[in-house]
Amino acid sequence: MSVNIQLEWTPNPSTLKYVVDRRLVASGAVSFTSREDAEKKSPLARKLMDVKGVTAVMVGSNFVTVTKGEDGEWDELNDAVMSTLDSHLEANEPVVDEAAVAAARATSTSGGEGSVEQRIRDILDAEIRPAVAQDGGDITLDRFENGIAYLHMQGSCSGCPSSTATLKMGIEGRLREVIPEVVEVVSI
Repeated sequence: MSVNIQLEWTPNPSTLKYVVDRRLVASGAVSFTSREDAEKKSPLARKLMDVKGVTAVMVGSNFVTVTKGEDGEWDELNDAVMSTLDSHLEANEPVVDEAAVAAARATSTSGGEGSVEQRIRDILDAEIRPAVAQDGGDITLDRFENGIAYLHMQGSCSGCPSSTATLKMGIEGRLREVIPEVVEVVSI
């Protein structure tokens, strides 16, 4: 089955978004910043991490965000990434190990989950994550302590020049508006 892959630029000059015509993960997004992590959870991310210059991969519902390091050049990287995506998806190989991803998500969201944390996650899931996914990124809550929401910025959001403004003026403002217990939002 032929795969349709469309390249999209993101606000982060070190990240490109590849939109495909099929569902890649059941929900949310999964981020990989090392080959070892990708090895355990995503055959596709592992292959993409093997492309010289690729430093991070995020797999979303119908897109893959690829981040390059200093030694990567988009002209060369893009060809290798497109080829890897095309051959992997056309062969109908698994994209992620859903069981391993679900176990990792359960571990990261278990224990001490109170009403404030759940309200933060609900707003992130309903309003913020869909918006940043359009730019090839994702944002998840790590923890909430002493009025501070600690967030993971992934995909194109990680290292993006405009991520600080998005975090402070957009996300922090929205969370403080809806959840008075939130005093500050910090990226980790």
